[in-house]
Amino acid sequence: MDGLGEPKGTSEEEQDQADPQDTVVLGLPSAWAEEACTRTCPAACSCSSTERGCSVRCDRAGLLRVPAEFPCEAASIDLDRNGLRFLGERAFGTLPSLRRLSLRHNNLSFITPGAFKGLPRLAELRLAHNGELRYLHARTFAALSRLRRLDLASCRLFTVPERLLAELPALRELAAFDNLFRRVPGALRGLANLTHAHLERSRIEAVASSSLQGLRRLRSLSLQANRVRAVHAGAFRDCGALEHLLLNDNLLAELPAEAFQGLRRLRTLNLGGNALGLVGRAWFADLAELELLYLDRNSIAFVEEGAFQNLSGLLALHLNGNHLTVLAWAAFQPGFFLGRLFLFRNPWRCDCRLEWLRDWMESSGRVADVPCASPGSVAGLDLSQVAFARTSDGLCVDPEELNFTASSPGPSPEPAATTVSRFSSLLSKLLAPRAPVEEVANTTEGMLNTSLSDSLLSGGVVVLGHSTWFLLGSGLLLIVVFVLHMD
Repeated sequence: MDGLGEPKGTSEEEQDQADPQDTVVLGLPSAWAEEACTRTCPAACSCSSTERGCSVRCDRAGLLRVPAEFPCEAASIDLDRNGLRFLGERAFGTLPSLRRLSLRHNNLSFITPGAFKGLPRLAELRLAHNGELRYLHARTFAALSRLRRLDLASCRLFTVPERLLAELPALRELAAFDNLFRRVPGALRGLANLTHAHLERSRIEAVASSSLQGLRRLRSLSLQANRVRAVHAGAFRDCGALEHLLLNDNLLAELPAEAFQGLRRLRTLNLGGNALGLVGRAWFADLAELELLYLDRNSIAFVEEGAFQNLSGLLALHLNGNHLTVLAWAAFQPGFFLGRLFLFRNPWRCDCRLEWLRDWMESSGRVADVPCASPGSVAGLDLSQVAFARTSDGLCVDPEELNFTASSPGPSPEPAATTVSRFSSLLSKLLAPRAPVEEVANTTEGMLNTSLSDSLLSGGVVVLGHSTWFLLGSGLLLIVVFVLHMD
């Protein structure tokens, strides 16, 4: 996502747009509105009247400074992809109807405090992709009391001054990803109306217990692809309205029992792509509304009993790409319902401890692709193909050396080396000293149960009844003929 998304038309925004000041321009006949919009349009820009008011497009115009004058009725100004380097005092004059201002992909290195004075109705400000900005003065946004969306993505900011956002009581959405923060900016604390915070792909190393204080309306927090090694206990205690929390692709190796305490409205939790070695029983105790849980691409080898037992509304659980060999049904009890379970890319040991999972795969169809890594008798099979034997008491018996399933092919042809070795064994018997008739008969009877070739040889012994030298010659002849046939 390149900065903030387009306005989504929420009820709060619609109320904000239905202001009497807006209707002065929007209520004009279309010809008059168009004339008012284009009358003072900057030379390098294009201006047009739209349903949202007068729109001024100055993107990709090669501008090195802000135009001296804009239409007084301007509701939206786009100055993206120019060469602007500096914003001075009242850089845009007085524009009482301006609601949206975009300055993305310029070369801004300094913004004078007071640069946005004269824009009392500005609701959205985009400053993304100004890589030379690096620093913002604490009073930069002092005049923007109605600002709802602020985009500071990819500005290479090292920090955000503590008082910078305190001047924005109406702020709802902050995009500040792709910066150089080492901690969650302290400027976020106390933003009572903030609902969305995008802080991904920076260098944040921890979420402290005080990082998110006062964010009581926060609904979405993105912290993925940082360097987070620690989430302190109670870090989200003030975020009772949080619905989506993304902590994937960080460096988390463990979590405190109270890591997600108080997040009773959370619907999505992404912990994928970390270094977690186990799933703790207490982690998800408060997450009764959770629908999507991502634990993929970790090093999880063990899931504690009852770890998922409170997640009664879970629609999908991702455990793929871990080190799991077994998953106990006790991790889900009691009364657990799950929409989809993703378990591929794990070294599963398909013994009786996974029989419940095999049965669930067959009955629900909500899990598939569980390849067995062990024991050797079933390695390479999918768990759905494994057959578990039963004792007379009805107890499960682990797969034996061979585990035939309904989908297993018939007996494979015997390798030539095995057949030749059997003939070698017969030859040894023929060369042995002649035994009494009774012993020969018994030996022949046993040989009848080996193979067709063995039967032919043993038949020669019984039917022909000649001397040992004749038997030897016949046996060698049969061996030579058989070997030539095999070649």
